[in-house]
Amino acid sequence: MTETRLTLDRCLARIQAVDPAALESVQRRIDSQAKPIGSMGRLEELARRYVAISGREDIRRKIVFTFAGDHGVTEEGVSAFPKEVTPQMVYNFVDKGACVNALASHVGAEVIVVDMGVDHDFGTLPGVIDCKVARGTANFTKGPAMSREQAVQALEAGINLAVRFKEQGVDLVATGDMGIGNTSPSSAIAALICGLPPEKVTHRGTGIDDEGLCRKLSAIVRGLELNRPDPKDAIDVLAKVGGFEIAGIAGLVLGCAAVRLPVVVDGFISTAGALIAHELHPHARDYLFAAHQSVEIGHRHMLARLGQSPMLDLHMRLGEGTGSALGMGLIEASLKLLREVRTFGQSGVSEGSDR
Repeated sequence: MTETRLTLDRCLARIQAVDPAALESVQRRIDSQAKPIGSMGRLEELARRYVAISGREDIRRKIVFTFAGDHGVTEEGVSAFPKEVTPQMVYNFVDKGACVNALASHVGAEVIVVDMGVDHDFGTLPGVIDCKVARGTANFTKGPAMSREQAVQALEAGINLAVRFKEQGVDLVATGDMGIGNTSPSSAIAALICGLPPEKVTHRGTGIDDEGLCRKLSAIVRGLELNRPDPKDAIDVLAKVGGFEIAGIAGLVLGCAAVRLPVVVDGFISTAGALIAHELHPHARDYLFAAHQSVEIGHRHMLARLGQSPMLDLHMRLGEGTGSALGMGLIEASLKLLREVRTFGQSGVSEGSDR
């Protein structure tokens, strides 16, 4: 099979809203099952949306894409960990020793690392896809994090992962991230797109103390004042204060919308990518499932902007794709209900008077 490749413009042109008639058709089937109407709550929503998006009632193959990249803003002391941890964790993912590996294994999903911009040469490493734009972004307190051309390159890398793996029979994907310092660009993106002051969306990330939080907030404020990103231009926002892995996630969400592939979005950093995707095309959000509510204070504002309600709230804040792996399991459970629960007629159960 010849692999199709999409530019950003071609991708955006292909995205359409999910058909309301398809959603209604699945819901009618669910309502005919031997149970009170609506009694399975949001599991009904998950099944309805998955089938309407994909046209399938099962999942053959699931992948968690953990996008990795380094950030120049770490020079400002915004993280509790040094940037050397980024490549170290990539090796840990490949060796199946991280939290995302354990949870992905639990739900039967693969983990694939996407190197969008790690300051390290991995060579040819099984389990890692090389989409490196550069060896980390620039320090956005001193200028733009990346060029506009680099932002588009990173977006298109994510778009074409969706195209490539849909053609290979993948039916559900999830986002994850790894990048020391990446809650700072995510907070900057949230502030701009949600129209909020940075202090309303900036939290402790890896667990920094009060002094570290002050440094982080100062770096974000200085970066925004210096670069003056245009909130109405998502690519400008991404280029001025974003990250390569955030761009890759945004591209994956757009690509999934273009090829009708459901995508489960992880926590704070992944949702920053989803915000960029949504600002580039409003129907991108129709294809995403918000996995969980992060303890990062800006996350609820981001989800509100996307019109999404998270499946879970487990007080998590790790990233990697841990929350989205769990979300995959819930979607698969909802499809099992759809396939296996009998209707009133099939089961010989009397219907209630409210039907």
